[in-house]
Amino acid sequence: MTQEPPIRIVLADDHHVVRKGIRALLEKASDIQVVGEASDGREAVDLVSELAPDVLLMDIAMPRMDGIQALELVLASGVPTHIVMLSMYSDKALVQQTLRNGASGYLLKGSVVEELLLAVRAASKGDLYLSPTISRSVLTDLMTGANGSAPLSYEELTLREREVLQLIVEGHTNAAIAKMLGVSIKTVEKHRASIMSKLGAHNLTELIRAAIKHKLVFLDE
Repeated sequence: MTQEPPIRIVLADDHHVVRKGIRALLEKASDIQVVGEASDGREAVDLVSELAPDVLLMDIAMPRMDGIQALELVLASGVPTHIVMLSMYSDKALVQQTLRNGASGYLLKGSVVEELLLAVRAASKGDLYLSPTISRSVLTDLMTGANGSAPLSYEELTLREREVLQLIVEGHTNAAIAKMLGVSIKTVEKHRASIMSKLGAHNLTELIRAAIKHKLVFLDE
């Protein structure tokens, strides 16, 4: 069986000691390879352009160019790199801004190793990852906020598709959804593909954003 290539990471943080510490944690995983380090946003953008990593793990607060500016430039460049933001702050407005700008994740500094690895692996697949301590409040605010375009008509999704969409946003796998709804995994995959087509989403991150933006799902408090 052919082994999957490692997830290639560029790590950006202006603190040398922090960078080295995160790198050491990442490289303990056999499926992850740190291919470059940057000490500011400008350098991070240049490294992504040069190395085209799978994931850019980047601090928000950096000199010369902050992480949010760098995020916008990387995404505008068209390089297929997913970006996970690192921050000491759990400010909801900041989290929401990075998600709206296209980040694939937001991770609080000081997160346990398991969270760091989960975030990187999720981002490499185009999935969204938020630190558990902030995910619920942030997603709820995004759903109930006044910003965003007019809601998408529920008529465009079938009742079953709305059920599947709700379970996807809650974080359930296709297998778990199939078991919960009493259908086959293949059926769930068909519903998922149909939902993504109707919402114009190309990956899980875009699907969740669309569901929240158009208020097609709900989250319990």
